[in-house]
Amino acid sequence: MLSFASFIHGVRPEHLSEVVRHRSKRMILDSIGVGLVGSTTRVFNIALRYCQLYASNAVSSVYGRKGLKLSPTLAAFTNGIAAHSMDFDDTWHPATHPSGAVLPALLAASQMLPPSSKPDGLDFLLAFNVGIEVQGRLMRFSTEAHNIPKRFHPPSVVGTMGSAAATAKLLSLNETQCAHALAIAASLAGAPMANAATQAKPLHIGNATRLGLEAALLAARGMEASPLILDDIPGCSGFSAFYGEYQPKPLPLPANSHEFLLEKQDVAFKRFPAHLGMHWIVDAAMSARNLLINYSGSFSPSLIRAILLRIPVSKYINRPFPESEHQARHSFQFNACTALLDGEVGLNSFTDGCIHRRELMELLAKVLVEHPEDNLANFDKMYGEVALVLENGDVLTGRCDTFYGHWRKPLSRESLLKKFRSNASHVLPEDKVNSIIMTVENLENLPDSSQLSKNEVQAQFSAPNDPVS
Repeated sequence: MLSFASFIHGVRPEHLSEVVRHRSKRMILDSIGVGLVGSTTRVFNIALRYCQLYASNAVSSVYGRKGLKLSPTLAAFTNGIAAHSMDFDDTWHPATHPSGAVLPALLAASQMLPPSSKPDGLDFLLAFNVGIEVQGRLMRFSTEAHNIPKRFHPPSVVGTMGSAAATAKLLSLNETQCAHALAIAASLAGAPMANAATQAKPLHIGNATRLGLEAALLAARGMEASPLILDDIPGCSGFSAFYGEYQPKPLPLPANSHEFLLEKQDVAFKRFPAHLGMHWIVDAAMSARNLLINYSGSFSPSLIRAILLRIPVSKYINRPFPESEHQARHSFQFNACTALLDGEVGLNSFTDGCIHRRELMELLAKVLVEHPEDNLANFDKMYGEVALVLENGDVLTGRCDTFYGHWRKPLSRESLLKKFRSNASHVLPEDKVNSIIMTVENLENLPDSSQLSKNEVQAQFSAPNDPVS
């Protein structure tokens, strides 16, 4: 499918509409924020200590670590892990986490290039959007990709391709090299869903952004791969190995204009660090909680005989009694009961103390699950419903069809900045936080895009000894 290579090579900054620029800068800001707070986690620190064993050619910065640099690919790897370490990063439709797979590779690559070849902010923004666009186009090759995944974790597949495309654009590879970069990336892609809700899941994003960068670097040095990797060739699977019902389509070549998918399909930003599906059930639980307070004057768990969750069928996020923070982030039951008990879900909800407390366990023991036929495992169609069956037989039901932060109900600028400030302040002083906001919002005017990572994302504080999760 050589049209993809032609698009990557040929697309220009003037093809970015104001809507696409605005939405993609929101994505970049949010991704930096979740990466910064993610640099306080245990899984990030494990990966960082590993990468420091191989810190040759250390030119690229690491989220939240002042003065520490790694090789470009390892910096991309660790920053990608940070972005997904809390499952706090953005989500698109069809389902994937687009920004965390692309942004760390571009940040690392921009620092790698010599001063005479540094891309400016507009070039950086264009490359980012190329990486997002390629992911979205590939997801639309298969109807299977529209639903909550069962086999491969999507960012490990399309994210690797998006990273390769974005880096190829930033490095100004020619059309042939762009084609090879995508084909090489396909051989480096894929991670199974069985590792969801474990410390290995953030590695999927880390590997996607790292391996896509490596694919582009290999293509730039002359490595070749199949130019037919995106085609559907019977008996010889290429990218179709990852998805059933695969029907590839050419990517329109940019002429005077190009309509990016981000123009039509915005992303969802999460308000708390958990799987996107949890946001429906938490908002439904909050509605049910308010009904009980209005009904009895306070929230009293002793009034509740049973808690009925009406949710889609999705095995990896149906976890009755999660035992770890990563399982808790992927548990309808845990997030619903936490919202009922505390009136909110936040960073501290996933600490060991909160996960294993007696009051929560008592609520979890009351949970029953139903899977209505009309509640589809699809982020554009699903809903969440929480029914509290009281001891006297009354039933109070809360429902959420669209949570605040979903693409149908996007976060306001104020809400997005509040989330970013909260996340970034875990490792940065206020002046640095404000500087990042200003830099991203005026990214087109930045003369040297490497300044975004070189001066902004490194903490002024000491690295934390006690990760928050």
